[in-house]
Formats: sequence, C-alpha cells, structure tokens
Amino acid sequence: MNRPPLLEALVTRRLVCDGAMGTQLMLAGLESGACGEAWNLTHPDRVLGIQRRYAEAGADCIISNTFGGSRIMLRRHHHEPDLAEINAAAVRIAREAFGGRTGYVLGDIGPLGALLEPYGDLPEAEALSALEEQAAALVNAGADAIIIETQTGLEELGLAIDAAKAAKAPCIIASLAYDLSMDGTFYKTMMGISPEQAAEFVAARGAHIVALNCGTGMDMKGAAMVARLYQQTCALPVMVQPNAGLPVLEKLKAVYKQLPAEMAQDVPEVLAAGAGIIGSCCGSTPDHTKAIRGVVESFNRGK
Repeated sequence: MNRPPLLEALVTRRLVCDGAMGTQLMLAGLESGACGEAWNLTHPDRVLGIQRRYAEAGADCIISNTFGGSRIMLRRHHHEPDLAEINAAAVRIAREAFGGRTGYVLGDIGPLGALLEPYGDLPEAEALSALEEQAAALVNAGADAIIIETQTGLEELGLAIDAAKAAKAPCIIASLAYDLSMDGTFYKTMMGISPEQAAEFVAARGAHIVALNCGTGMDMKGAAMVARLYQQTCALPVMVQPNAGLPVLEKLKAVYKQLPAEMAQDVPEVLAAGAGIIGSCCGSTPDHTKAIRGVVESFNRGK
C-alpha cells in the first residue's frame, strides 16, 4: 500500500497512536505473568481483535505486541526459539488491524528486564546482540518504525537505538518513562534522567522521534510539560503516551479511572506543546483513543 513514510506524514498532520495492550490482553483472557507475546502465535485472533478496535477508534499508529519480544525476555517463558516468528506475526497482525487503511506499524522493543554490567549481571555485548536480533526481526517483517519504550536509563536506550540503526529501521522512536516528583513540579526517570538530558541524548544518538510513556504520575498534563522540555532542547518530533490519569490504590492494585472525555480535555495542551503523535498508556482503552482522535482531528482540520 502506498503510504508516505511516518516522518513525512508528521510534516503535514498530527497522528494518533493506540493505547494500553497488557490490560487489554488480560481482559481477553491472558493469565497474570503469562507470555502475552506468545499470543501472536497461539491466539492471533484475540490480538487482532484488540488492535482492530484501536484502529477503528482512529489510531494512525499501532504498536506491535512485542514489548517482551527479546530473547532475554522470551527465555523466561521458554519461547526463545520462537523469537523471529513471534515478532514477525506481531507486525503482520498489527498491519491487518488497519483493514487496508493507511496506518503505521511501530515495532515494539521493551526493556530487557535485567541490569547491564557493572550495575547488574547482563553483559553489554549480550544486550546489544539481543536488541539487534529483535530489531532485525521487526524490520524484516515490515515495521514502519521501531519504538524503544519504557526506558529509564540511557545505557540500554543507547544500545537499542544502535540496534535499530543496524537493522536499518526506517524510523526510530526513543520513549522514556518518567515519574512525577513528590512536590509535583518536575519529572525524572527512575534512574534520574531528566527530559532535557534524554532529548539531548536521543538526538545525538541518531533516533528520529523522542517520546514518553507510562511512569508514575504521567498523565496528559504531565505529558505536555515534558513535551515542552523536549521541544526546547532538541529539534526532533515528539510523541507522547501518558497514562489514563493518576492511579488510585484499590485492593493493593493501581487502578486508572480517568474517563476518555477527561483525558481528551487535556489533549489541546499536548498539541500546543508540539507533540506530533498522541497515544495513551496504562489504563487506557480504545474509547480513550477515540476521544483523543476527535481532538486531534479537529486540530488537523483547523491548520
């Protein structure tokens, strides 16, 4: 299908990305702690059903169901031999979700789930090899971009960007997870990285889009705050995927209760801050995507 590259599309309009995947998989029957990525092979219809709902809600970008699709993460579930097949199926399913409409599949690379040496036991060479393997699988399957997400430190993020470049990814998105300070005035990652540090690093390392997702206290207003800092620090396009408001604790579980209309109220602030792609993360649903889409569509028409 003839579609402009993602970076070209961003020159002319703002785009909408999908929302939470993990919670949607659990609603579809995935047991807690099970391997959601294996569902690309064992329950592709259920993965497709979730992503199709996001596409029908107005998502221009669908993130592949490969958050834990590296060999290091899949090994824990005894699915390492299926790595190439799992990642390829995920890209194929996400593409199918658009039903022939123009859309962009973002190949998802999540954290490796282990600390790099010297802070932990994972050698840098092994981490890079695992990231290169997954990035190649996603690019070879036809992903329009690689999104490296929920990162908190620069070491692994840098390796993942290098891996995506080695795989010749057409577009590389680097997304960090920020936590709100106790006094509610600033955001930093768990490893103490500020948005300004992240933006400088991501631009220098050669990624194409700087992004944010998830994190404690990361709602749409917080996303606007970080997006402004990104814009002030580098010239890269910005992508945001905040949570559905701030969670409340119910039966020792974090529950996100922000309604789609409430989330959409703050989307104009994110657009004013310069975000080019707006999605959502923890606690969000296709209904949140639909509400975001309505605001972004109005903005695009008004340009």
